Amino acid sequence: MKMRHVGASGLQVSRLGLGTLSWGRDVTAGRARELMTTFVEAGGNLIDTAAAYGAGDAERIIGALVDTVVPRDDLVIATKAGFRVERGHRVVDTSRRGLLADLEASLDRLGTDHVDLWQVHAWGPTPLEETLSALDLAVSQGMARYVGVCNFVGWQTARAATWQQAFPGRALLNTIQVEYSLLARRAEVEVLPAAREMEMGLLPWSPLGRGVLTGKYRDGVPKDSRGSSDHFAWFVEPYLEGRSRSVVEAVAHAATGLGLTPAQVALLWVRDAPGVSSPLLGARTVAQLEECLAVEGKKLPLEIATALDDVSGGPLASRATTD
Repeated sequence: MKMRHVGASGLQVSRLGLGTLSWGRDVTAGRARELMTTFVEAGGNLIDTAAAYGAGDAERIIGALVDTVVPRDDLVIATKAGFRVERGHRVVDTSRRGLLADLEASLDRLGTDHVDLWQVHAWGPTPLEETLSALDLAVSQGMARYVGVCNFVGWQTARAATWQQAFPGRALLNTIQVEYSLLARRAEVEVLPAAREMEMGLLPWSPLGRGVLTGKYRDGVPKDSRGSSDHFAWFVEPYLEGRSRSVVEAVAHAATGLGLTPAQVALLWVRDAPGVSSPLLGARTVAQLEECLAVEGKKLPLEIATALDDVSGGPLASRATTD
């Protein structure tokens, strides 16, 4: 798999990443091993996780697989801090104390002395300068090699990145991780311009529109899908309305003409959008992952990509022509 630099940094990642949101809950340790093996054998190196995923179980599974499935130095491990779920309630703690405690626990679960990329999981109530000081400390002490933010809107991204650039010695923000797909193009309004201006790489989550762009929901909600589960139905439901259906049909039509699957068409659109470093795949089965990995070496014709732009929200200002 081809590699890409993350923004203006020296960090190189595979142009598809493996997400672990479901690991430890919907994905067992045995299945996770199969997924990681398949991903690494295809040339992937970016593994995305978080302290909150499976209440830490996703990181524990990764820690158990490192140096058995793949050497630690061959991976780019990205994790996040500052967000958790307690008794069904979401808690955001972006204080220096909270973030560093999360990082120390993550390193213990992952069985490593550092992560390659450490990200603030969400914008929080703590003064921004305190939150960012935790990133500085993590980098200066060698606990993190690169740092970034997740789920920030445009002004938050620009403010945080500008603060870090304002004084020599601060850890520059290298990534912004947000939802981005043919069904979620809000990032183009402010986040993508901010990332481009601040030379940050974009890591899109849910590039397949929370699974809806695969076409599996065209005739209802499959029993084995996330949309039918108690803990993920709310996540999928917003994309099962009329406007989304028209985009899904356009993707399916393009897939038929190109000899691809709808998932592959939707993924190629995101992977090759300007500013994207690596879309994160949330595959729960090896078959799903292999379908996505099969896009290596493929590219959407410009006229198809442009048509999908138009049907999903309008023209994309600039489109990547090289990798």
